[in-house]
Amino acid sequence: MLGPIVIALAAAELGARLLAPRGRPRKPPEADVHAHFSAEEIERAARFARPQRALALTRMAIDLASLTLMVRRAPRVLRSQFSPPELGGVAVGGTLAVALSLPSLPVSALARRRAIAVGLDTQSWRGWTVDLVKAAGIQGALAGAGGGLLIAATRRYPRGWWLPAAAGSVLAGGLLAALSPVLLDPMFNEFAPLEEGQTRADVLELASAAGVSVGEVYSIDASRRTTAANAYVTGLGPTKRVVLFDTLLKRYSRDEIRLVVAHELAHVRHRDVPRGILFAAIVAPASALAVQRLSWALSDTRNEPAALPAIALAAALVAAPVGVIGNRLSRAIERRADAYSLELVRAPEAFVSFERGIALQNLADLQPPKWVTGLLATHPPTVERIGAALVWQGASGREPGAGEPRAGLGAAPG
Repeated sequence: MLGPIVIALAAAELGARLLAPRGRPRKPPEADVHAHFSAEEIERAARFARPQRALALTRMAIDLASLTLMVRRAPRVLRSQFSPPELGGVAVGGTLAVALSLPSLPVSALARRRAIAVGLDTQSWRGWTVDLVKAAGIQGALAGAGGGLLIAATRRYPRGWWLPAAAGSVLAGGLLAALSPVLLDPMFNEFAPLEEGQTRADVLELASAAGVSVGEVYSIDASRRTTAANAYVTGLGPTKRVVLFDTLLKRYSRDEIRLVVAHELAHVRHRDVPRGILFAAIVAPASALAVQRLSWALSDTRNEPAALPAIALAAALVAAPVGVIGNRLSRAIERRADAYSLELVRAPEAFVSFERGIALQNLADLQPPKWVTGLLATHPPTVERIGAALVWQGASGREPGAGEPRAGLGAAPG
């Protein structure tokens, strides 16, 4: 039983090594946190972020315990006889997804109350509830479709279903990456193309300097839910886009926003969204095999809808260590995007001021424990990112000048 899991971890390690940035910047020395943040700021961030992290881990533990209980003592509805079984897979998969979201709801509500208390969450409880219902409906529909297809695969290929399951998971991930920006995301937020003006002109100028086709750039009405700021790249092909929170656009200076845009353009330039799908494709076959063998060890039920809880539990247990390796790859990719933004915009002072500002705005933990960074973090910690900017500043002549894009960085198409 241990063998397939080891193979899955080896596949993840291989994928991370193959897809890690070539010539990536070395992990820089961390900046002195006390040189950039006051003791009061450090304490306030820790007082909020660390209990929030504990609550998030508690939610995960509750979800895992609930799934374990369903495997050991499956509710009658999950043990019902369905005809055809594939329809039962749809019913059980959808029911399972919705049912698992309920036990940890009180913990989610507590985490939200804490976010409201510090001014980070601005949404009404009614709006939050509506979003939960929407999310549950989407998860239920996707899980139902996946459950039906999985039962069809297990019945057609009783011992080899892991292979079509792996292919299906990669295909589904690619379709979601391509379609979510136009089908799912607008169900929760309003997206508006960035208006004509200085910021849009800066985006086009930076995209030209980076040599990438950026697709569309959108502003998202994040302020209706939160005071936190963020930006991200999403979509594939014609749905590719850069998204900037309105909370980011309203608060930060021109150079700071340019650095954020340059960071996201780095993800476009290096095709980091397709790379994520490629990592999944490398990992999927070995992980699916491990899930199959572990699910057989967890339950004697096979090829029936009632087997889905054991398969879901096995998938969660396999995904956890594989995810740790994926997070390490993500941090390396984010370091490369930071380095690229510094080279493109050449404004290290703005980089430092932005990292300081967004850490305080989002109440990020400024001194996270090493195990948190190593196991859970998808981005380098704030003090490491500030340290990278200080190292770049010390090593660079800063030509042609702070805030001016450096031409010729974008030889590759976007």
